[in-house]
Amino acid sequence: MTDIQAYRARLSQGQWFSALPAPLQQALLAAAQVRQLTPGQVLFRRGDPPCGLYAVVAGGIRIGAVNASGKEALLTLVEAPYWFGEIALFDDQSRTHDAFAEGATTLLLVPQAQLLRLLEQQPQYWRDIALLMSQKLRLAFIALEEMSLLPAAPRLARRLLLIAENYGEGEPRRLIHLPQEQLALMLSISRQTTNQILKELAAQGIVRLTYGEIEILDLPRLRQAAQ
Repeated sequence: MTDIQAYRARLSQGQWFSALPAPLQQALLAAAQVRQLTPGQVLFRRGDPPCGLYAVVAGGIRIGAVNASGKEALLTLVEAPYWFGEIALFDDQSRTHDAFAEGATTLLLVPQAQLLRLLEQQPQYWRDIALLMSQKLRLAFIALEEMSLLPAAPRLARRLLLIAENYGEGEPRRLIHLPQEQLALMLSISRQTTNQILKELAAQGIVRLTYGEIEILDLPRLRQAAQ
């Protein structure tokens, strides 16, 4: 319990957890178990049964899918203090995507059975779980719209902004640990197009590119590039 409670400050940096009623915050931490993953380790795969609600407290999780021919679709890369896995609480269906550790990763797991018992005893907390899911649904709709209406360059700039702000969960950060290949997968554009756009942003002094990393140098101008 003591070790898990030590993660409260990190989780409280996220908008969703910090806005929860104090009793719900405490109940989630009291039920949580610590999971440690090595780089590349599978957390769960598409089709696996639901196991509960996760929070990233260190490292990151890559969420996506791989088809029968081995082609990968990367949906998102999330870092602390991001929560995920709530969809299965509502429909009790299998996992929709694959989840892998991006580097050494520490998670908190609130088991499905314990969380459902809590929600049965305190049904008013269902709204808080729904808010977690609705935030992601909004982002998904926005991403679909952008894919249809926006050229690749502003879409890439917008995705960098989202990642830098950890999809609304946490303080903005300047350094993004993300290879260009993964960014290209997220946006469904070629590696060559991704590299060209990033080089243009670097030439303008908006970002700095290093191996496996993108450093944001000028956040206001990146916002302009995302228009």
